[in-house]
Amino acid sequence: MTPVAEPGRWRPYAGQNRQGLWSLYRKEVTRFFKVAVQTVLAPLVTTLLFLAVFTLALGGADRTVGGVPYVQFLAPGLVMMAIVQNGFANSSSSLVNAKVQGNVVDLLMPPLSPAVLTAGFALGGMTRGLVVGLVVGLAIALFVRLPVADPAAILFHAVAGSLMLALVGILAGLWSEKFDHIAAVTNFVVTPLAFLSGTFYSVERLPPEWAFVAHLNPFFYLIDGFRAGFIGHADGSRAVGYAVVLAADALLWLACHRLFRAGYKLKP
Repeated sequence: MTPVAEPGRWRPYAGQNRQGLWSLYRKEVTRFFKVAVQTVLAPLVTTLLFLAVFTLALGGADRTVGGVPYVQFLAPGLVMMAIVQNGFANSSSSLVNAKVQGNVVDLLMPPLSPAVLTAGFALGGMTRGLVVGLVVGLAIALFVRLPVADPAAILFHAVAGSLMLALVGILAGLWSEKFDHIAAVTNFVVTPLAFLSGTFYSVERLPPEWAFVAHLNPFFYLIDGFRAGFIGHADGSRAVGYAVVLAADALLWLACHRLFRAGYKLKP
């Protein structure tokens, strides 16, 4: 017979619970697809507005950056920004919803190990980021001719970027006790890092001291590597970018696993 664990305690054998992982992942994906107007259509409209403002209203259509028209330089950055913001939003909002609605016990009672919880929420957030990124990219392609220089780099940074922010969303969701806390993380951490990562400009044009600061921002390597996959030009070292992104994802995964194992702000 299957042993019954005490409520709120992790079951040591649950790391092999593939059905539990699939159920959690499916719940996360179904949750954002049910409100696709909010989770997919809204980011699409916002991104197209950014594209219109920076290329039309601000006269960017006549400029070149990195040897390509500014609109081709800008478009990949906007797609990546949509990917990371939505990867963060999915996992963070899911955890805070569970806390606010009082159904966080649904995470503690089933045989879901810390590894399963980390993977389920991270993959759910990553899926939303990739879906939004694909939709936004296809919409932008209707207005901007995007070259493809390195498909492998595009795929790697899309997956790694959405995973990174899904993991950051897990950390924020575990720490937050209400939606105001999530809004604070979004407004003071995620959005500034995304906007100051070279999305709208080339960091090569920054003064040396500010360019150094920009290279400390992990979002810079996501934007720069993803853009290089399209236009073939990177502002920073692509090898360093791969290393930073992989290291950040690994450290964030370990941090999420550790907090789930400790029941941080989940257990009474």
